[in-house]
Amino acid sequence: MTPSLRHKRKPSPTFGEKVKVAVVQAAPVLFDRDRTLKKVHALAGQAARQGVKLVVFPEAFVSAYPRGLDFGAVVGSRSDRGREDFRRYYDSSVDVPGPAVITLSRTAAKHKIYLVIGVIERDRGTLYCTVLFFAPDGD
Repeated sequence: MTPSLRHKRKPSPTFGEKVKVAVVQAAPVLFDRDRTLKKVHALAGQAARQGVKLVVFPEAFVSAYPRGLDFGAVVGSRSDRGREDFRRYYDSSVDVPGPAVITLSRTAAKHKIYLVIGVIERDRGTLYCTVLFFAPDGD
């Protein structure tokens, strides 16, 4: 290992070392990425203050999994209401990389935690259910 890399990361927990883990069971703020990110920060901080080192959020937490919504789509057509719902869903999704990822990285670093969180990622008009992993230094 080169001297310049030697001090960049603290060692990971060793085999047999106990690590306190939190599995978050909470709801995001539907179609509101910014408020959901604030909620993530608050919940991660609450866990960290209790000595948690790994905080795991649900699938599609940022900014919601639209279970039950059909976006007004049936074969061959889509309603105006459905188009509006999908626009809100798309607008609240996350660019990877992007500002929301930076915010999540800062949350992990501020609270010195490993953060695992599901997001709805957007890429060139398509949405994906993605999981992001952050180390306590925000990487």
